[in-house]
Amino acid sequence: MTYSPPPGAPRARIPGPQQPPPGYPRIRAGLWRHALGGGLGLWVLTAVVTYATGNTTLLPTLILLGSFLVPVTFVLWAYERHGRDLGVSVLLGCFLTGGTLGVLGASVMETYLLHPSAWMFVGVGLIEEAVKLGALMLVLRRQVRLRGMRTGLVLGATVGFGFAALESAGYAFNAAVSTEGIDLRALVETEVLRGLLAPFGHGLWTSIAGGVLLSYRMPNGRFRITGAVAWTFLGVSLLHAAWDSTHGIAVWLVTRLTSVNLERGLFEVGYLADATRQQAHLFTAFSVGGMACVALLGVAWARSLARRDPSWRNTP
Repeated sequence: MTYSPPPGAPRARIPGPQQPPPGYPRIRAGLWRHALGGGLGLWVLTAVVTYATGNTTLLPTLILLGSFLVPVTFVLWAYERHGRDLGVSVLLGCFLTGGTLGVLGASVMETYLLHPSAWMFVGVGLIEEAVKLGALMLVLRRQVRLRGMRTGLVLGATVGFGFAALESAGYAFNAAVSTEGIDLRALVETEVLRGLLAPFGHGLWTSIAGGVLLSYRMPNGRFRITGAVAWTFLGVSLLHAAWDSTHGIAVWLVTRLTSVNLERGLFEVGYLADATRQQAHLFTAFSVGGMACVALLGVAWARSLARRDPSWRNTP
């Protein structure tokens, strides 16, 4: 004979299976928008206060906010949309360690290996893309699980944006310091220009190269330098070189169209001295148009790689 508890009596509850906590922190949707808006507001406020007070101790704050704003925003966007399962520590390592190693390696190699010439920018592209890929491989050497096109696109972009942020900070500092004192206007103009161009530079090129590199990574973590990896590296290096050469190519084209005297040194310096109004307009059109073409090629290349990867399409 079994005993049935009366209605309303408390019953023991057997807990059901619980979902394990996620291995990565959850961030609210649209954090990258808040970072962009808040960071931009702080940068503008810092610029206004620096101009109003003339307090040079604010220069590091102004430089760091302006240089890191766009790169950090794009890394947050990539993490939120396509990289939540990769882990915050990996992204921080790629951004800070990878970016720093890339800048240091590029500085050393460019100092001792490059000399002013018409082919200098090709050397710059090869060196900087090589050191960024090397930094990515070094950071991920013990992260065996991290492989595949999506992972490479996200982490490659992260290394590239870390490189871009540190490089922009250096350019902003050089623009601010002159023989006549502190030039705040040049600093602000440099940061605005490099911030607008940042999405189409180092982050984009290293994203492409990193995507192909990690797509051929073996399950045991060994990196394979296949023909596709080598050709991709060469391609992004040439994109990099073309981007850096746009001013010099624009000067060469303007000189060819408006003058019979062509000086080779004009290509290397990248600007026209005592240019006429017609030459100035042509130079602007050619330089901006050239950068736009290089940027479109890079974006189209990255999108074609992302579309081939099912895991990229299945992320939010």
